[in-house]
Amino acid sequence: MPSEDVHVLLPWNIHETAPTSAYSSPARSLGDTGITPLSPSHIVNDADPNVSEQQMFLVVVAIDFGTTSSGYAYSFAKEPECIHVMRRWEGGDPGVSNQKTPTTILLTPERKFHSFGYAARDFYHDLDPNEAKQWLYLEKFKMKLHTTGDLTMDTDLTAANGKKIKALEIFAYALQYFKEQALKELSDQAGSEFENSDVRWVITVPAIWKQPAKQFMRQAAYQAGLASPETAEQLIIALEPEAASIYCRKLRLHQMIELSSKAAVNGYSSGDTVGAGFAQGDKYVVVDSGGGTVDLTVHQIRLPEGHLKELYKATGGPYGSLGVDYEFEKLLCKIFGEDFIEQFKIKRPAAWVDLMIAFESRKRAAAPDRTNPLNITLPFSFIDYYKKFRGHSVEHALRKSNVDFVKWSSQGMLRMSPDAMNALFKPTIDSIIEHLRDLFQKPEVSTVKFLFLVGGFAEAPLLQQAVQAAFGDKCRIIIPQDVGLTILKGAVLFGLDPAVIKVRRSPLTYGVGVLNRYVEGKHPPEKLLVKDGTRWCTDVFDKFISADQSVALGELVKRSYTPAKPSQLVIVINIYSCEHDDVSFITDPGVKKCGTLRLDLTGTSSTAVPARREIQTLMQFGDTEIKATAVDIATSKSVKVGIDFLNY
Repeated sequence: MPSEDVHVLLPWNIHETAPTSAYSSPARSLGDTGITPLSPSHIVNDADPNVSEQQMFLVVVAIDFGTTSSGYAYSFAKEPECIHVMRRWEGGDPGVSNQKTPTTILLTPERKFHSFGYAARDFYHDLDPNEAKQWLYLEKFKMKLHTTGDLTMDTDLTAANGKKIKALEIFAYALQYFKEQALKELSDQAGSEFENSDVRWVITVPAIWKQPAKQFMRQAAYQAGLASPETAEQLIIALEPEAASIYCRKLRLHQMIELSSKAAVNGYSSGDTVGAGFAQGDKYVVVDSGGGTVDLTVHQIRLPEGHLKELYKATGGPYGSLGVDYEFEKLLCKIFGEDFIEQFKIKRPAAWVDLMIAFESRKRAAAPDRTNPLNITLPFSFIDYYKKFRGHSVEHALRKSNVDFVKWSSQGMLRMSPDAMNALFKPTIDSIIEHLRDLFQKPEVSTVKFLFLVGGFAEAPLLQQAVQAAFGDKCRIIIPQDVGLTILKGAVLFGLDPAVIKVRRSPLTYGVGVLNRYVEGKHPPEKLLVKDGTRWCTDVFDKFISADQSVALGELVKRSYTPAKPSQLVIVINIYSCEHDDVSFITDPGVKKCGTLRLDLTGTSSTAVPARREIQTLMQFGDTEIKATAVDIATSKSVKVGIDFLNY
């Protein structure tokens, strides 16, 4: 019998002496193997030796897969200072810079990939309306990964014609498109064929995405052939605001605009980097406002190397510029009726896309001091279809609706007053400001010196003005000049030196399910399990790391467990995660299983097995992916697993 302090790992029969209980214990119902801690936990700060011996890649290519627009950039390892942004795209829009392409994808009626970006949009637009209904056109689909609570490999997306298609397929097609474009451009530049194996890929995702969405992106990249589970280190999933942060810290002063003065930053010569303005320990907030989400991160610079430390876990929400499009759609519904708008979208999907493109260019013309109205062209088929649908004209609808700041102009346009346009921005901007206010209340954030406004939506003067008005007295508000490309360039720098981010905050609490000795009065009676005369408490959540705890890159947390019977040859260790910290049992609300380590020791020599077998479990944190390993100390047999949030 093991001594009192040792906790044991038991294989047990499901029905034996388990007390009946109203609660169903996952351990008992699944016939789980129980494990119990041997040692007090300790964190080992030795980074994984394999991390340093990274394969050298000739080039780093970063893909910024955005909600509304996407692009890639690259840098050759031999000249890391020189970041190339991809070639200009064909078919850009008037009034919209086209260093990126719209995140739109078109599949043929047979569901084969046809085109991406401007090419997809223009081709779809030129199709005969009856034919267009057969084609699958998707845009702004990235938000689905943020909004789907129970994301799996089978999650569907809906195309403009209402047909469903697997999200994984669409994401893989899009990434494959970027892979082919980038390799072609690299080969043209190098004058010789570039192989995929020469490239380290970096894909950016919002920091506030839950783990399943980050893993989903990695799976899609494997399917697109960027890397494989065997060459996992060839692909880095980078967090968007982290990438922006890495770039901002390297900025030279002539490359940014300080909002308070609307001029280059004073007091430093223009050759300095912000780093000259950054002192040891300076804290700054990066506000990454894109099409779908707004991500807030708080970093501190640790000199002399200029490594970054994350001070507060990433926060944010779905407050991207899509919110403005949504308000415009609500306005159209108010004027023309929701029933009409819904029908129009289904019956004339290409014309609806046209209308939203027309709105997009006017949206970019919105500014706080604008006095003249903004005109939005209504597609002919909108005017025509409305008359058929309602029996009266669009003009009549505008007169009849009590929306007084939107008028009809004789050239067939909606004429919006600047106030009307500003009102469409208000809910989204208010959400961003409110979120920032909450963040500035936190003690870790109170002494922030700089606020960097980055991402595509940061180009909006209305957002710039609101942030300046709310926080200009608290810190210096700075916008990089090529604000829409900040993330892309930072992601390239991250791929060249992934160790630049040294300390992260864990977004979740992680642990394993174990058995502990049952203590009367401390443990709930429904968790009691009696086995061979020993009383156990089942389903205990043994924590490895807590949510929002600081984790150094490559940090290993080790624990030792023991099985009850030395003869036990298959040891199963289940890994669980939870968004909050106060968790005691794996049955508590919010606890999700996210990994299984199955250590099979059959065929190992029985002479080497000590009376008390030690199974060491290690979890490695700090990368955007998390790895777990279990080792049988007696035989050195080990098993590795990546934490999996999609398949449980």
